[in-house]
This record gives sequence, C-alpha cells and structure tokens, in this order.
Amino acid sequence: MCYSPFARTRHTAEVVASTLNLPFEGPQCKVMEDLRERYFGPSFELLSHDKYTEIWAMDEKDPFTRPEGGESVDDVASRLASAMATMESEYEGCTILVVSHGDPLQILQTILNAASKQMEPSCNDLASRIQAVRIPSILSQHRKFALLTGEIRAVR
Repeated sequence: MCYSPFARTRHTAEVVASTLNLPFEGPQCKVMEDLRERYFGPSFELLSHDKYTEIWAMDEKDPFTRPEGGESVDDVASRLASAMATMESEYEGCTILVVSHGDPLQILQTILNAASKQMEPSCNDLASRIQAVRIPSILSQHRKFALLTGEIRAVR
C-alpha cells in the first residue's frame, strides 16, 4: 500500500492496513510525497468547493495551464508518473493499493487507462506509456473519473 503524507490519507491507510493485517510501519506500507493532493494555488486552496468548477473548466480547456501559483493537471501527472515508476520497481508483480486524494486519483486513473491502450512499439514499459499519453486530449478528460469520498476502484 502506498499513501499520501497528508493526515487524512495516513489515517485511511492505517485503517486499511489494520483491516488487511498489514504492519503499518513495515515495508508493505509506504508514504509517498508524490501522492499528495493537487495544490490549486493561493486563489483556490482551502476555499469553497464551489471554486473547483473554475479549475476543472480550466483543466478541460488546457491541462497544462497552472492556476496562479498552483499545479496543472500535467504537473500532477508528472509526479504520479514518478510515483508509479517507484511502485513498479519496488512492488513488481504485486497488487498495489493507492491511498490519495480526488484530483490525483482521477488523473492517475486517466493516465493509466490511456496507457493501458498505448500500443506504440517504442512504449514497452509503463513509464514510456504514461509519458506518451501526457497530451491535452487525454489529460483534459480527468473529470470523467470523478470519485466519491471513500470510493475504491480497481485499475489495471
């Protein structure tokens, strides 16, 4: 299990580890900074959820545009690609439970879904497939994978 360092995800990861009888402080549970929540910038961060519609409209128009002082969809995709490369090398052949936040999980599902369909001969590993799908027409669609709080999804 890999989880974001934020308190709410750490708590969820602790509950899941206990339920699965995994030692939380053991090698099977790893905190990963790259799984943290998307930073929306000072104009949006920790404000009303009503502000998210502005960001998501901007994301759909151009997923490479950053909200002032914040992270773009592609910025998050980049750090998630790094997290996936680490997970792939450290947990090869294992099922991995990722405990993170709404936007990162939606973006992760978007890139993994598109990467699973990537058939370019030059894209023979996960990192290459993820890099190949970091394009506006794919990244702008991350809201199609919106999650409910506490929702669990299998992504292959």
